[in-house]
Amino acid sequence: MSLQIVRRQVLKPPLREVRPGLEPRPHLQEAAKFRKVEAQKPALRFPVNPDTRAFYRRFYPGTSARDWNDWHWQFRTRIRNLEELSRIFLLSDDEKSAVERHKGPLPVGITPYYASLMGLDDASEPLRRTHIMTGDEFIRLPGEDDDPLGEDHDTVVPGLVHRYPDRVLFLTTGTCSTYCRYCTRARVVGNPGGEYQFSVKQWEQALAYLEEHSEVRDVLLSGGDPLSIGDDKLDWLLGRLRAIKHIEFLRIGTKIPVVLPQRITKDLVKVLKKHHPLWMSIHFTHPRELTPEVTESTARLADAGIPLGSQTVLLKGVNDDIAVMKPLMHGLLKRRVKPYYLYQCDPIRGSGHFRTSVDKGLEIIRGLRGHTTGYATPMFCIDAPGGGGKILLAPDPIAGRDGDDLLLRNFEGKVYRYPDPDGTLGR
Repeated sequence: MSLQIVRRQVLKPPLREVRPGLEPRPHLQEAAKFRKVEAQKPALRFPVNPDTRAFYRRFYPGTSARDWNDWHWQFRTRIRNLEELSRIFLLSDDEKSAVERHKGPLPVGITPYYASLMGLDDASEPLRRTHIMTGDEFIRLPGEDDDPLGEDHDTVVPGLVHRYPDRVLFLTTGTCSTYCRYCTRARVVGNPGGEYQFSVKQWEQALAYLEEHSEVRDVLLSGGDPLSIGDDKLDWLLGRLRAIKHIEFLRIGTKIPVVLPQRITKDLVKVLKKHHPLWMSIHFTHPRELTPEVTESTARLADAGIPLGSQTVLLKGVNDDIAVMKPLMHGLLKRRVKPYYLYQCDPIRGSGHFRTSVDKGLEIIRGLRGHTTGYATPMFCIDAPGGGGKILLAPDPIAGRDGDDLLLRNFEGKVYRYPDPDGTLGR
């Protein structure tokens, strides 16, 4: 025992003389200790592209990289009103007037990260057009509707749409991190007092329905955006769904990996990996979205074994050009995202300024098919108004028939013969 005491005395650092007026101040020592601990913590590792870094230094001075890469900070700091928009964007008179007029669901909502990709001084810049409202949004054209796809008709319990025989659409929340101006569910999202009240109680009703309907093998979680839900709550819901034996796989429809890529944390990825087979459909719009941050978010998901597909809405003046669409499709493949659907814009109320002709969609498919890899060619479809479901469209390759030969037109416009004596096509 005495030897131990001696050793402690030897190892004890000598006392320093404290001069009057320089006595240790505990609160400063604690603050210094906290700063040291914080500095030793691993940073929230996420790339920040140079344009985005310049943006947040200009408009969010004093914001640390740790804050910027914190998805909770991004979510809390969303641009939600005219004052914030005017602080960052040089708004046109049309944009100002539209924002002032707006009431009800589908409010303005843009993450600071996504705003950093937009044209600050150009009201015609593609990504900006999709998220800042204009006066055209208040014009209702023939055929437009608040529920153009007839989802309410096929809603079996609140938030659960059962249209197809073996699969359902599970609306988990009315919240998105950003609000696209052409949103099919504009009547539902961003409005806490809106048509649906999303809650765990509602989820329980949907889960009870699914437990009773063994024909359902595929559940698509959408909303709103399911990834806006916290990890624990999302884990609970996925776990409950996975526990239903006849449900074979789950899908998540989301735009968050694009507009809030910082949400794809390692903790979230661990949650998602627990519930395989799990697939994800990600909403991409334009090549400007293919940043280092999005490259990181899709890599984390793909590395977790989650098959990724893209869903892109064809939008007039935004992406209705093969010179825009082809780089987007190529960029997606490089990020291990399979181009899945190219949607004709749904006739939601006030969307006429976004909708192209159906011919334009077929023109883009013709510009992809045969001119690039088939993996880069999505399926072009119309989600039929009134609840008819997705209807695929493709350029007609049948040029006619000559006797027993079917005449087929290739991507170059050349006609080739295929022996088809028993066929009826082209007759």
